[in-house]
Amino acid sequence: MPSEEKRYFVNGAFRSANGSRVFLMIGGEGAANPAWMTSGAWLAYAEKFGALCIMLEHRFYGKSHPTTDMSTNNLRYLSSRQALADIAHFQTVMTQKLGLGDGKWVVFGGSYPGSLAAWYRMKYPHLAHAAVASSAPVNAVVNFSEYLEVVQLSLSVNHSGCPRALRQASDTVIQLLTYQENYQKITDDFKLCELLQVNSVMDSAYFLEALAENIMNVVQYNNDNRAFEGIKGTNITMQVVCDIMANESLGAPYERYVSVINTILEAMEEKCVDASYKKYVQEMTNTSWEGPASSGGRQWVYQTCTEFGFFQSTDSASQPFSGFPLSYHVQQCSDIYDPAFNISTVTDSVQQTNEYYGGFNIKGSRIVFPNGLIDPWHALGINSDLGSDLFAIPMPDAAHCANMYPVRPEEPPILPTARRYIMALLDKWLRL
Repeated sequence: MPSEEKRYFVNGAFRSANGSRVFLMIGGEGAANPAWMTSGAWLAYAEKFGALCIMLEHRFYGKSHPTTDMSTNNLRYLSSRQALADIAHFQTVMTQKLGLGDGKWVVFGGSYPGSLAAWYRMKYPHLAHAAVASSAPVNAVVNFSEYLEVVQLSLSVNHSGCPRALRQASDTVIQLLTYQENYQKITDDFKLCELLQVNSVMDSAYFLEALAENIMNVVQYNNDNRAFEGIKGTNITMQVVCDIMANESLGAPYERYVSVINTILEAMEEKCVDASYKKYVQEMTNTSWEGPASSGGRQWVYQTCTEFGFFQSTDSASQPFSGFPLSYHVQQCSDIYDPAFNISTVTDSVQQTNEYYGGFNIKGSRIVFPNGLIDPWHALGINSDLGSDLFAIPMPDAAHCANMYPVRPEEPPILPTARRYIMALLDKWLRL
């Protein structure tokens, strides 16, 4: 994929006269958002160290289209390994184009791009001088049941009964699903976009996950500062959810769950919940760049099926939901991309990913791993130092990628400390 086909953004406002330092923000499973070129913690670092700032979009996302469409055959060119090769080529081309010489490049990323940042420093140490890998799930796993275990732990911090009430509500929903005459009530209560139809275990699992995902997202992004990106509903926190779930005046746990979902919908300015598996598969199998899942859904699920797994199942007893097991997630791979996908092929792919990158057994130097401990993804990240030059920053009360966002007074008190630590590490590393 020629570098001119990959979208990128440049901010030279902080570049020092000698221009010897470059900060590269790595894009991930969505369009590169230019909001990061004018706001975010990395710009404060750039100002301190006189760095040129560049953000590179990931192939197959946003407007970076290397193929005519997203057919399953073409998606074989979508992988983290290819993304790293793209970064290396882009860095080489831009170094020549901008006359950057032997400048030191520091890579930044959050979530999947956080993993890419760490892996780029590991696999291309001659190009990446250092990496800040925020909320990076570096260990691939097929059945990521720990995700919902962390959701339960996080929700129980201030409301010990919150997860139990959610479990009771979820169990009630499952009981209602056993009788078709309840489908209209469920549709009306949860404001589904169309009348609920359950003709298979995939239909029921998709519906149950569609509801639970609202709670999962609240936990993952609890009290963060994503609003600067244009994200809506950031005012809905774990506290809001659990206050509703604990409010017995609203009725039984089922009625409280209904209230939570409706509250989230209103905050997100969404009219209804899409809960049709049939419609989902139709959208996800559309291979056009203008298709309904082209903003990242078709691409990212493909990467989970072929590289990472990361399937957030209800297979653990220590979590608040029911009804979307590992088998449901693996079946999606088959339904959307290729009938040949099964648990064996996915397991083999995930194993190869960990063999290639090392999983938790990261090797390298000059990488820092900030992780919010509320965030379920921290369970697949580095949460303690691995050596003299591989540092972890566990951040209590902080959410997914929280250290990356612009500073605000209401943020958890650990974040300023974390940013100062990152600044100190960059100061040390850039002197080398």
